[in-house]
Amino acid sequence: MKKYKLLFVCHGNICRSTMAEFVMKDLVREAGLSDSFQIDSAACRRDEIGSDTHWGTKEKLREMGIPFTPRHARQITYQDYLNYDKIIGMDSENMHDLQRLTHGDPEHKTALLLDFAGEHREVADPWYTGNFDETFDDVHKGCKALLQSLTGIKQKS
Repeated sequence: MKKYKLLFVCHGNICRSTMAEFVMKDLVREAGLSDSFQIDSAACRRDEIGSDTHWGTKEKLREMGIPFTPRHARQITYQDYLNYDKIIGMDSENMHDLQRLTHGDPEHKTALLLDFAGEHREVADPWYTGNFDETFDDVHKGCKALLQSLTGIKQKS
């Protein structure tokens, strides 16, 4: 099986993209495919560079039994575009930032997470909404669909 390199991005790399990183790692582990994936996350903006995952994201991941590790938010670079197979954004602002960074995404590597689930809409930012449950539901749905699109493996609900 091909080794897939996935990078999730959001505004600050402390809520949605880190949630997606750890959810996807968990789904891949459950499918027995950890060796076939490299999964990371990054920020489109500099606001939270160096910060760990938001406490609300950690709390939701704990509630769902999804392991996570301490980390430091970092900003996406053009080198990331060259190194990753897919770069997945959470909202239209992220996609706009990715278009600028990648000079129009000539290799067609960028996508909105929920597009994989057949829903062309944004994952709401819990930094503003405070609703980590809703964000988790969207992230989980998008990650399951992404995994299926890459491997053909359908995850249990």
